[in-house]
Amino acid sequence: MPRYRLLVEYDGRPYRGFQIQDRQPTVQGSLERAVTAFTGEAVRVFCAGRTDTGVHATGQVAHVDLSKDWRPAVVRDALNAHLVPEPISILEASLAPPGFHARFAATGRRYLYRILNRHSRAALDMGRVWQLKKPLDADAMQAAAQVLLGQHDFTTFRDVLCQARSPVKTLDAAQVIRVGEDIRLTFAARSFLHRQVRSMTGSLVEVGLGRWTADDLSAALQARDRAACGPVAPSDGLYLTAVTYADAAASTPHQGS
Repeated sequence: MPRYRLLVEYDGRPYRGFQIQDRQPTVQGSLERAVTAFTGEAVRVFCAGRTDTGVHATGQVAHVDLSKDWRPAVVRDALNAHLVPEPISILEASLAPPGFHARFAATGRRYLYRILNRHSRAALDMGRVWQLKKPLDADAMQAAAQVLLGQHDFTTFRDVLCQARSPVKTLDAAQVIRVGEDIRLTFAARSFLHRQVRSMTGSLVEVGLGRWTADDLSAALQARDRAACGPVAPSDGLYLTAVTYADAAASTPHQGS
């Protein structure tokens, strides 16, 4: 039974996250219905990162097992045809290497958080950015973000409903840059806690607004207390942009952030 690796892009606004839920619109539910419409098979689609309600993806990776050996291009095009008019697109389909699992074989995940820092409201990017009208100091945010790098107990930045066995994670990258009116925060790690990126982003914004210093962020991290976290950033600006695997051919192509 061939396994297909899918590279998926979606606008998360209409969905209650990736993971299937009864009587709720989800990305997984839409993908599985598209596969069934194409093949007639009832299948399960597995993903690399179960994004939350309203979170977007430009580099989500999923896999599905099909009984017939279809050409990958046929799988891609057929699924896209059955996904119209939903804001989900299969960018690539390929035969997965032996032992591949979209979630459990992943060695890293990369997220981008977009902040529109201007007074006038977003017209084209409404629902796809967090808009903040007060000026943000991106350089201060970048300096403060470095205290989050490495292995830490991230309880402060962990949602109370998080089901991870341990709050200890290793953050491999944390970068904040300004590109015109956009402030872009990029985070990379093997895996993340539930709402960790949105929690870290909200606390870094406190630094950017001058309400916190880098020392305050460090103290919040060391507190290992959810109450020490700053306001959690909304889902609008969050994107899963890349997933990496030991087999480089299975990884999401690198996308600039």
